[in-house]
Amino acid sequence: MKLLITGAKGQLGLQIRSIIERGKSEIGEIDEIYKNAEIIYVSHDKLDITVLKDVLEYIEKYRPDIIINCAAYTNVDRCESDIDTAFKVNAIGPRNLAIAAQKVGAKLLHVSTDYVFSGTGSVPFREYDIPQPISVYGKTKLLGEQYVREFCDKYFIVRTAWLYGKYGKNFVYTILNTAKEKGYLEVVNDQRGNPTNAEDLAYHILKLVLTDEYGIYHCTGKGECSWYDFACKIVEYAGINCTVVPITSDKINRAAKRPFYSSLDNMMLRCTIGDRMRNWEDALKVFIDDVKSEKQE
Repeated sequence: MKLLITGAKGQLGLQIRSIIERGKSEIGEIDEIYKNAEIIYVSHDKLDITVLKDVLEYIEKYRPDIIINCAAYTNVDRCESDIDTAFKVNAIGPRNLAIAAQKVGAKLLHVSTDYVFSGTGSVPFREYDIPQPISVYGKTKLLGEQYVREFCDKYFIVRTAWLYGKYGKNFVYTILNTAKEKGYLEVVNDQRGNPTNAEDLAYHILKLVLTDEYGIYHCTGKGECSWYDFACKIVEYAGINCTVVPITSDKINRAAKRPFYSSLDNMMLRCTIGDRMRNWEDALKVFIDDVKSEKQE
């Protein structure tokens, strides 16, 4: 088996690599096929997925059985002003990979986001709910989904949310660092979603791509909270003496609108390969404990 991972130096790409190299994740073993698989880790410096000619040549050269696309332009606010780049990376890139995957008969797993939904309502969105993004980021990610569905027969679209992990920048690291430095935080309390540990997401991706259970998936931590609740738990689990104050979204000047409610329901996972995503608080506790133990070593 030959597996190609784009966006390999990003938060999720590195998490997938870590699990493959360990042969297991915190929530379970991965298939033994990965031990002898040829894994090609590629990032932007080796392949610009926004250039169709380059993608076609690269995929034709390596002819992978599976492509996992972790590449994305995720700076939500910057997407509002840098629209062309967001469109190229989040929409044209997946389109190019889909066209190339179809040509060589490869499966394509594309990672998407809760931001494809409007954020209105109070019930977790399921895979059959109609997307209605309110930001450039969400709109370009939705178009990327549509291109994947249009140009590739064997696809998995996996929407996740509020992702954090060991590698790169994320909300958990930001809160930990700011809480220690300032001892005071103001965090929005009127946006709700599902914190997701990248370890759990990576495990399910590696399980999913070995199947023929094609379609759209939601894959997030179980349970929901506000960003304020999330921050409070981070500070509590880390044992940091910090005051966390709830505020409303209108107190923060941001370029992009955020959905007020973007919780996802992992219905497709439950109905196919099984949903082993941890409760968001349990997964966060393990993550914070690991961060603390690494700093003590």
